[in-house]
Amino acid sequence: MSKLDHLRPSGLHHNPAYSHVVVASGARTIYISGQVSTDEEGRVVGAGDLAAQTTQVMQNLGMALKAAGASYSNIVKITTFVVGYKPELRPIIGKARSAFFEGMEPPASTLVGVTALAAPEWLIEIEAVAVAD
Repeated sequence: MSKLDHLRPSGLHHNPAYSHVVVASGARTIYISGQVSTDEEGRVVGAGDLAAQTTQVMQNLGMALKAAGASYSNIVKITTFVVGYKPELRPIIGKARSAFFEGMEPPASTLVGVTALAAPEWLIEIEAVAVAD
């Protein structure tokens, strides 16, 4: 049975949006490629709207997790890439993302500002690592 321990090391500020350390024990590690804001047909969802794109990206992560027999609760680490990142964008991303981790400890997380992604319409890309049985 997989087990995730979300540690709160003393000396590190506790932020409810992410965990500093997640110790994972389980039989399978699942690596999910960076997901972007496209639908099943490859069409961009939420053009120009960071909140809408973040929601679509998280839904795409959910579909990838489900295909692997896992869920958001199995995610141990996410990395978020944001085009033209500025600190005032963080609450927009956080609000859209947090709905998918409601009622559970959030994963370890890194946010990286980038100049561009693989397609000019994409504003955000999120990759994940999950551990499950």
